[in-house]
Amino acid sequence: MPAINFAQVFLAFVVLLFSLTVHETAHAWTADLLGDPTGRLLGRVSLNPIVHADLFGTVLFPLLGMLGGGFFFGWAKPVPVNVGRLRRGRTDFVLVAAAGPASNLLIAVVAAGALALMPARPLAMGSAEVSAPVLMLLTRAMYMNVMLAVFNMLPIPPLDGGSVLGGLLPQGLARRYDALVRPYGFILLFALMLRGGFYYLVDIPAQFILSWLQ
Repeated sequence: MPAINFAQVFLAFVVLLFSLTVHETAHAWTADLLGDPTGRLLGRVSLNPIVHADLFGTVLFPLLGMLGGGFFFGWAKPVPVNVGRLRRGRTDFVLVAAAGPASNLLIAVVAAGALALMPARPLAMGSAEVSAPVLMLLTRAMYMNVMLAVFNMLPIPPLDGGSVLGGLLPQGLARRYDALVRPYGFILLFALMLRGGFYYLVDIPAQFILSWLQ
């Protein structure tokens, strides 16, 4: 059994926690900007991870995946959105849903820019390679946030991509799609992972985006 690098696990968990927090804050902030203050009134326009954290999805599932050397994704508590209070209804709901993945892409772009400004090799200050942890953190942030953005844009409820697709479809068709797919959303996602669909639908698009960032 390979040894567990707890420092790397901790670093990855911190990056994931920050990324999920920004993701949900983006949903709440965008909804508030477009007329629905529900998330703001619940304290969700906040970078405090505690208000967004889900015990299983934000803590247990990611940590178990990281410690097992496997799947490291997670999720936070979804931000409630009242579509009826948005100024342009379903049109604005598409923007609210897309705000989360967009925030992850923004984090990835910022991390890539910071990496480009850093030296190619860790700098030494005394005996400690002071830039190595920063390089690792930025690299992890870039990769993880691209993966989170692509994964969340899969058009499968309850992912954000499902909400975006639902907002773009004609209302009647959107309702039928949601009623047909949403009850089986998690089953479909796990089936995709087990059957290799994750590689084609997430990994390949993510690698394409990363090739541009790098």
